Amino acid sequence: MTALLETPPLPDTPEPRQARRSLRPILWTLPPVLVVLLIAVYPIVRVLLESTKTKQGGRGGGTWSKVLAEESFRNALGRTVSIAVFSTAGCLLLGTFLAIVLAFVPFPGSQLVGRLIDTVLTLPSFLVTLAFTFLYGTAGAVNALIRNITGSQEPALNFLSTPWGVILAEITFFTPFVIRPLLAAFAQMPREQLDVASSLGASPWRVLRSVLLPEAWPALAAGGSLVLLLTLNEFGIVLFTGAKGVITLPALIYTRGIVTFDLPGAAVLATVQILLSLSLYIGYRLLFTRLTGTRKEN
Repeated sequence: MTALLETPPLPDTPEPRQARRSLRPILWTLPPVLVVLLIAVYPIVRVLLESTKTKQGGRGGGTWSKVLAEESFRNALGRTVSIAVFSTAGCLLLGTFLAIVLAFVPFPGSQLVGRLIDTVLTLPSFLVTLAFTFLYGTAGAVNALIRNITGSQEPALNFLSTPWGVILAEITFFTPFVIRPLLAAFAQMPREQLDVASSLGASPWRVLRSVLLPEAWPALAAGGSLVLLLTLNEFGIVLFTGAKGVITLPALIYTRGIVTFDLPGAAVLATVQILLSLSLYIGYRLLFTRLTGTRKEN
């Protein structure tokens, strides 16, 4: 009798199941969204709010107008962009040459060179600057050798504290970031294209221009954009190599925020740096989309 009086459980209707299924993607999306808000969006918003502070304790654009009108800001901005552009151009030229040699010119030890390139990607940038100091510094090995040969007491090489010293160090350190995507692109390229072009009498330069580079444009765009972004925000190489002779935006942010403790001024400079990086990233995405779309159409 009691078993007959018990109410049977209600069947699981399709509506609750559909509601749970519709909520499941939202629940899975919430953790990564919260992480991004915490580690990326919140610091940016905090910097923006700090840049609007005034000396009177209120908020306004006085700090912006003051910092942007300073000659030190204009000099640092121009030097940052010029160093990043020259370093990226050097990395693209040297990286393309080395990638072509490693991919298509067999020689003993090529695999070892490839492993060394991978090792450079894992090293901190200040190791390159220390090596440059030991080699090309005023008391480095090269100047000591020249001094022993010529007898002159003045250092023959004294470029590390100039923008060219920073550019050379950045080219040395960031070139592997161009080589790696190019080697991956060359590995996927059908060798039959190169054989056909060579059999038709095309010169090596024409093969490079007509066959290799069109296939490698997305990899070049990816590597070049990454290097440009990294050199635009590079601080360690500038600090160790350029010292006081080269003041870029990251170095100026460090000086304003840590040395003089001008947090609103440093926040303005950091916001400009963020805008530069975001603009570069958006430009890279547009360029990459256009290049990949052109390849698919062809």
